[in-house]
Amino acid sequence: MDLYVILKQTFDTEEKITIEGGEIREDGVKHIINPYDEYAVEEAIRLKERHGGTVTAVSVGPERAAEALRTALAMGADEAVLISDDGIRTDESGVAALLAAYFRDRRFDFILGGYFSVDNGAGQVAVRLARLLGIPHVSAIVKLDVSGDRAVAVRDAEGDSETVELPLPALFTAQQGLNEPRYPSLPGIMKAKKKPFQRLEPGDLGVSAADLAPKTERTLLFAPPKRQAGRMLEGTPNEQAVELVSLLKTEAKFM
Repeated sequence: MDLYVILKQTFDTEEKITIEGGEIREDGVKHIINPYDEYAVEEAIRLKERHGGTVTAVSVGPERAAEALRTALAMGADEAVLISDDGIRTDESGVAALLAAYFRDRRFDFILGGYFSVDNGAGQVAVRLARLLGIPHVSAIVKLDVSGDRAVAVRDAEGDSETVELPLPALFTAQQGLNEPRYPSLPGIMKAKKKPFQRLEPGDLGVSAADLAPKTERTLLFAPPKRQAGRMLEGTPNEQAVELVSLLKTEAKFM
């Protein structure tokens, strides 16, 4: 079974984020595997353990994304591929185009990824990739079973669940609750250093700069306003209700 995981390196969610000039300042910030992608890595490894095969982790990003790929190797992935060009300025459509170019001439049974990334939160790359490759996909899965050339996935449906059966090859994105990712062991970290690690550039995949031109533009990025102290309302319940409605209109602008 040929299993692939598409993953992204993001900043640690425990980090304090500083924004300067409309961009996140990355100096000294710790980067990790996007948490939802980590569920995807774990699920791919579990599928390999049950059904055999190989797991290849693929990432599009700057050179520092190699750290996230090495973590995936230490967890149990067999190979890693970094599609990198630090000069790339693209969006989700460009990332999906690069991944589609990589997968187009490769055999695969499963492609797994995270439901969305914690930095951008767009949740577009996997869906776009499935469309470009012409394969079915299921998003936000919390359970996955395989029988022969078909898979049955249970997906989170905004508090409920939905069961989907589909043929392979297919693409799945992982939701929290799918599994509990393992920690890389010391032997796993040592073995990761000897596992195949391939580096590619867009030109190696036949993708031009025009193909990577962003289709979206971020016009503004800013931190949320600082939380203000609460206000205690006085008077009878009716008086408090009247004052609350007035504050919602005049200060919070909710009405």
